[in-house]
Amino acid sequence: MSNEAPLVSVLMTAYNRENYIAEAIESVLASTYKNFELIIVDDCSKDKTVDIARNYELKDTRVRVYVNEKNLGDYPNRNKAASYAKGKYIKYLDADDMIYYYGLEVMVKAMELFPESGFGLGSKPSDEKIYPVLLNPVQAYQEHFSGFGHFDRAPGSSIIKLDVFTKVKGFSGERMIGDNELWFKMARYFPMVKFSFDLYWNRIHAQQESKSEYAKLYSTLRSRVIQQALNHPDCPLSENEIKFIKRRQFASNIKSRLFRFRS
Repeated sequence: MSNEAPLVSVLMTAYNRENYIAEAIESVLASTYKNFELIIVDDCSKDKTVDIARNYELKDTRVRVYVNEKNLGDYPNRNKAASYAKGKYIKYLDADDMIYYYGLEVMVKAMELFPESGFGLGSKPSDEKIYPVLLNPVQAYQEHFSGFGHFDRAPGSSIIKLDVFTKVKGFSGERMIGDNELWFKMARYFPMVKFSFDLYWNRIHAQQESKSEYAKLYSTLRSRVIQQALNHPDCPLSENEIKFIKRRQFASNIKSRLFRFRS
């Protein structure tokens, strides 16, 4: 790689991922797209995660490893990783996931096709237009609430312009729901690119937070984020659209509570 800054900074945050991080790193290094740096930020792991990452750092100059002085937690550590980035774009990949060899190239080309875009997310298939497709803030919000669920994506589904991430001050630090919150926040002000799903592999295992006791709060946390987004003064939707969505959300919540009660 030349001395010029890479176009993409792949950000891999890690905590006790010795069983998975090698595969995650190798999947990035196998990418058909080559103009990237891989930044690994360990959050005080107690296993061999750092040792494994350091071995790759010794072999490939594109890999840089950082170790936090204290445990920050998931989303604050994602912000920390972004602070080291030199690229125009940041691309998150968790240390227990893998990106397909073509994934990075598809995402980068989609973003470069639409210079006005702020970020991109993997999206459900559409029979209207071939992907990638650019959505303005109104369209992104409308599609999210009409069945696409754009803002329910994990960070691995995204690619973000670093300057946009900086302008919205990154993740708030809200546990578990921080990504959902960030997509709403960026989509208020910046166009979003949607591209095909299947660009990375999301590993499921027992040590993930989605399997924790705290994950039982996800539904409540998600509802709160939606209300905050709809009530925000810069929400791009019309007043009538906001009222309609709120009524539908209220009806859905009532139905869910009745189902739990009858069960």
